[in-house]
Amino acid sequence: MTMTRKTRARLGMLPVAAAVLLAGTGCGTQRAGAGAVADPSLGPTPTGISTPAAPVDFPCPGESPAPTAAATSTDSTAPPADHYAENHAFRMPLPLHGQSRCDGLAAVARVEKALEPLRRRGDFAPESVRGALTGLGYPAGGIRADRNGPTGVGFLIDVGASPWCVEGTLNTASTRATAFGGYPDGTGCEPPRGGH
Repeated sequence: MTMTRKTRARLGMLPVAAAVLLAGTGCGTQRAGAGAVADPSLGPTPTGISTPAAPVDFPCPGESPAPTAAATSTDSTAPPADHYAENHAFRMPLPLHGQSRCDGLAAVARVEKALEPLRRRGDFAPESVRGALTGLGYPAGGIRADRNGPTGVGFLIDVGASPWCVEGTLNTASTRATAFGGYPDGTGCEPPRGGH
């Protein structure tokens, strides 16, 4: 009989202990917002809460200002048609912003200018592409150039900034390059492997 009373007494204290713990941590108290009343025991209310700023882009030298795209509304009640993009977002390169974007556009222009003579000559050897890119001052260890079809070369340059990358293709039709800031789940310019 004595054992049962002690057990009931301990079990009866459990809700009280939980309530004290939650009250002590602030759970269940009203936070700032519409209709909130400040609790003087909590100290002063912060007046400015820092939020991450959106990256700022500006026109780079030789670039005209781009019109801002109108915000599009999305219907959150519609079921997603395909999860492919969502599942492979880790493979989408990160865009450059601000001065890094301008530096990237300048690097792309230099790379395309250096590779264009190879395209006009029909020289689609990966060794020739690597030679032209090392001639621009990029370290040989940071350049990957691979055959891309019978008349094309794909290339990737790890510029060495944390990360700052240039990739592109050289083929009979064109010389194209883009600059980007690595990958969300990667540690450099190589696309990450894996995913789901």
